[in-house]
Amino acid sequence: MTSKFTLALLLASLATAPAMAQSAPCGGDLGSFLEGVKAEAVAKGVSPDVARQAVRNASISRKVLSRDRAQGVFRQTFLEFSKRSVSANRMQVGAKKMKQYAKTFARAEAEYGVPAPVLTAFWGLETDFGGFQGDFNTMNALVTLAHDCRRPELFRPQLIAAIEMVGHGDLDPARTTGAWAGEIGQVQMLPRDIIEYGVDGDGDGHVDLKKSSPDAILTAAKFIKSLGWRAGQPWLAEVSVPSGPFPYEKSGLRQGMSLNDWIALGVTFRNGQPTSENLPAELLLPQGRGGPAFLAFPNFHIYLEWNKSFIYTTSAAYFATRLGGAQRYDAGNPAPGLGDAAMKQLQTKLAARGHDVGKIDGILGAGTRAATRAEQLRLGLPADGWPTAELLNRL
Repeated sequence: MTSKFTLALLLASLATAPAMAQSAPCGGDLGSFLEGVKAEAVAKGVSPDVARQAVRNASISRKVLSRDRAQGVFRQTFLEFSKRSVSANRMQVGAKKMKQYAKTFARAEAEYGVPAPVLTAFWGLETDFGGFQGDFNTMNALVTLAHDCRRPELFRPQLIAAIEMVGHGDLDPARTTGAWAGEIGQVQMLPRDIIEYGVDGDGDGHVDLKKSSPDAILTAAKFIKSLGWRAGQPWLAEVSVPSGPFPYEKSGLRQGMSLNDWIALGVTFRNGQPTSENLPAELLLPQGRGGPAFLAFPNFHIYLEWNKSFIYTTSAAYFATRLGGAQRYDAGNPAPGLGDAAMKQLQTKLAARGHDVGKIDGILGAGTRAATRAEQLRLGLPADGWPTAELLNRL
């Protein structure tokens, strides 16, 4: 399937992209564009023959442009997405993969501090453990998106990196395929990150994330460590919130609470309590106080670096806890959410009250959750950040 963490990786690439790439021309005659690309690659140390070979048969893909223009938005609830993505089959296959590659996972944790369940969950969600890695020609996809003038500053550095990979013997411009936005392999990584964090896990002299699971596992571990993963610390834990009055307004990300604070408020753990009570912790209520509840720890923010979608990252983190032995979450009985039209109506009302909800798009993002929590608190409702018909009517 198409990678779910494209945006995070591309934004990271933009932050470190050289000025030359950011100001590079786009559009126009494809041949002239490719001449500039080859010259930039050669300036970075690629041989002229390799640069020429890499883009010799490159072409613009209308299918890639169509996918880029029509990127879907994440409208599923946490319960909907997590139930589908953390399936019984994925749990079974994930357990088998952790056993099959136990030595590789042990090395990943020893060298990079990232445990097997975390890596396995990403592996499963991104490509079904390598089962479907995308069928777009990688070189054509990157040429298309770098040539297109919508986001050339994001994709041109990835194109140059892909040409470097051709020189390393790790990318075949005619045969290498992946996601529509240029991600490659079993854990769907972009060329620049493969070059920077690639690990030859099977010792064959190449970093092949498409065919080599050890390469994919160790490369993902090294990349996750680079994002700031804290070895030996938890990432997510399911909890139960006490019935009766509770300061739900303290839920959500970056509220400045600690694990000890939540314990003092009566929060209990369903799968065993982490040992460090001073660890920062955030109460996540993806579908409000009636649904599942989790405490998220600093490592959870690494998931948000991998993917900006709160629903995807919470599901991925939950999947990893399940692979690590946690029981299935208590789904509870959350209040019905709002449909697209009602959510847009709510966002309009919240914006009119001075809240920054971003684009009026019907998507329950971080801004809408924060504004919802603020208005719930003002109106004397449980401030759990979950928009309901009651809140909309009260506004």
